[in-house]
Amino acid sequence: MDCKRLCPAAVLLLRVVLSVFAVAGSAHSVTSAANPRPSGSWTVHASPSRLVNGAPIFLEVTTPEPLTLLTGSWLGHEVVFDNRGGRLWTALAGVSLETKAGTYPFVLEGKTPAGNQIAFRRNLTIGHAKYPVIQLQVSKQFTEPNAEQVRVINEDQELKHRTFSQITPAREWSGRFSAPVDAPTSDIFGTRRVFNGATKSVHQGLDYRVGPGTPVSAVNAGTVLLARSLYFEGNCVVLDHGQGLLSLYLHLSEIKVKEGERVERGQLLGLSGATGRATGPHLHIAVRWQGVYLDPAALLALHFPESQAKLATSH
Repeated sequence: MDCKRLCPAAVLLLRVVLSVFAVAGSAHSVTSAANPRPSGSWTVHASPSRLVNGAPIFLEVTTPEPLTLLTGSWLGHEVVFDNRGGRLWTALAGVSLETKAGTYPFVLEGKTPAGNQIAFRRNLTIGHAKYPVIQLQVSKQFTEPNAEQVRVINEDQELKHRTFSQITPAREWSGRFSAPVDAPTSDIFGTRRVFNGATKSVHQGLDYRVGPGTPVSAVNAGTVLLARSLYFEGNCVVLDHGQGLLSLYLHLSEIKVKEGERVERGQLLGLSGATGRATGPHLHIAVRWQGVYLDPAALLALHFPESQAKLATSH
């Protein structure tokens, strides 16, 4: 087309059209000008398929191109992903029990080998789970503690705060999470517990119906963060699985591990009992992720790849 033969108005219109196409092309680029087109597209898969308050989430993300780092922002938490080979990345996250039903953004940010930044946003829908209410009768020392007992409780709170604030950056767990005992459950996560007629707490763990002296094993590999007696928890073991994920084992009659000890999935941690605030012999297990309690039963039901090599060859 000979622009010299066009009228001035036509030339001006042509220039506007060409500039619009140029802007539209750059708007689709998610990397720098040095690498304007990714080699693929983002895919995000979250398990379980229906997310509710209190649920753990296993995330599998395929990035548009190979990356050296991938992180996510979710409900005020930073999520660090592990590379499972190629463009596949995985991470564990969670939804607090207090999160209201609705749609929330999950923002992903990655860095390419060339140092370019890429980003992606995916909205995830959270539903509302219905949890039961139960009535319990316990000794008044656990609902109306005296001054000395209050002092012990406050010391325990300080100890737990220091313990829970420790986050190991590297992931220590691998593959599926296994039940700590082979027994039926007696109380589920999220139950509103009414002690001696007054609502005192929400059950933030899972109870197993076991007799005293039942062996209790680690749900996955980790490091023993705490192994001692506490006022409410009784003899208690806390495992650090890395990346802010902890598992807690309460009311034990005996503790069989030491703080700082590295344990594997299925390793003996202690024996069940009725120490602390307990109505009888049982095992209480809890799961925390970055300060948020999650449903242990949901974590045990999730499918995780057993190893990085196996996962990399299967994709």
